[in-house]
Amino acid sequence: MVALLDDNRLFPADGAGRSLARTLYDSVKSLPIISPHGHTEPRWFAENRPFPDPAHLIVVPDHYIFRMLVSQGVDLAALGVSSGDGARVETDGRRIWRRFAENYHLFRGTPTRMWLDDTFQNLFGLDVRLSAATADATYDAIAEKLTTDAFRPRALYERFNVEVIATTESALDDLAFHRQIRESGWTGRVVTTYRPDAVTDPDVAGFADNLRKLGEISGCDTGTFAGLIDAHRTRRAFFREHGATATDHGHPTARTANLSAAEASALYDRIRDGAGSAADRELFRAQMLTEMAKLSVEDGMVMQIHAGSFRNHSDRIFATFGRDKGFDIPQPTNYVAALKPLLDVCGLETGFTLILFTLDETAYSRELAPLAGVYPCLRLGPPWWFFDAPEGMKRFREAVTETAGFYNTVGFNDDTRAFCSIPARHDVARRVDCAYLAGLVTTGSLLEEEAFEVARDLTYRLAKEAYRL
Repeated sequence: MVALLDDNRLFPADGAGRSLARTLYDSVKSLPIISPHGHTEPRWFAENRPFPDPAHLIVVPDHYIFRMLVSQGVDLAALGVSSGDGARVETDGRRIWRRFAENYHLFRGTPTRMWLDDTFQNLFGLDVRLSAATADATYDAIAEKLTTDAFRPRALYERFNVEVIATTESALDDLAFHRQIRESGWTGRVVTTYRPDAVTDPDVAGFADNLRKLGEISGCDTGTFAGLIDAHRTRRAFFREHGATATDHGHPTARTANLSAAEASALYDRIRDGAGSAADRELFRAQMLTEMAKLSVEDGMVMQIHAGSFRNHSDRIFATFGRDKGFDIPQPTNYVAALKPLLDVCGLETGFTLILFTLDETAYSRELAPLAGVYPCLRLGPPWWFFDAPEGMKRFREAVTETAGFYNTVGFNDDTRAFCSIPARHDVARRVDCAYLAGLVTTGSLLEEEAFEVARDLTYRLAKEAYRL
């Protein structure tokens, strides 16, 4: 059998550091996976049906894959990505797979290549590199396995050694699949996360209709600002009944505001029906982050902010294929001034946890680590999209540890729709963290026995405790 992966990948090149990193990794590699934030489909686990084919399992849902292919001129439609305008898209899984395979060389040197090779070798038992020449053979090998019970969603969940996985649903979701999971008697733990962007961001398509729907399903009067907050309070309680311990907020900036009740009501009146200026809409998003923080103080839900993404950068792609098609691009983000209004209200509240993510690496040492190093509510989320890679993870540890330490971070989360990549992504994080810890030990900055404890914390305990799982 040809190994697709180096067993010592991502460890230091020198003998002493490599040996210690390997020993540290061996102590944590088999720990259960805590996946506290992601975008897998609860329907998979509720219905537990076989995945349709290799392409629709591995290629079609993964924007890491198709954004690279698009950058080299491959059409999204040719990759099976559905179109909102009714245009024809490829539906033949084998054709999609062949196109992916013939372009597999494009992923050389990327974390995506490492995740995929890990999936191919360790999950599907492949011993040949994916290429145009091996496309059909690898497709057939994977497709055959997908027909067996061992490769259904629940079986894979158990094989991956997942202890808990959190999905992410809109505030308007009825959570029917989560209810179905709970009522099925299956022991796997799949919880939801409250994502209210559709009713907190006036720039989301259909915002006014979304507000009306929120009022209908919550039984609250969303025609007033006070009623809107009550509606969120009601929906958050509904999500908690379905296992939610956290909320998630994807905003273009981290700006927050602290308006008076009268000012907030007047602002809401201006934007409620889709009107208001761009400045009004940004101010409303800012105020709603503070309102969500106040609700988290009240109900104990952990709050996450994913800021700094210029989402759907290509108007043409967005109009044709919709959101989340690989065209979200990082941009500079301010946190010190932006978060101050929220922190003035909630920053010192006992029991409140706010996890911050960024796509702006320059903010780690300058802003985020100093903030998390003093405010008791703040924790730093792991490197997010574009930086959830070996070098990005290493730079994160180097940038934040001296100021915020390890215990103001929250371990790792995979933040993915690509189900089969979850164990591979966690394995990369475990290897990188163990390599970093080995470096601290060999340079005299950390005791060896401490490194083993920290490795376990970064792998397992911090995520479980931060997300209250």
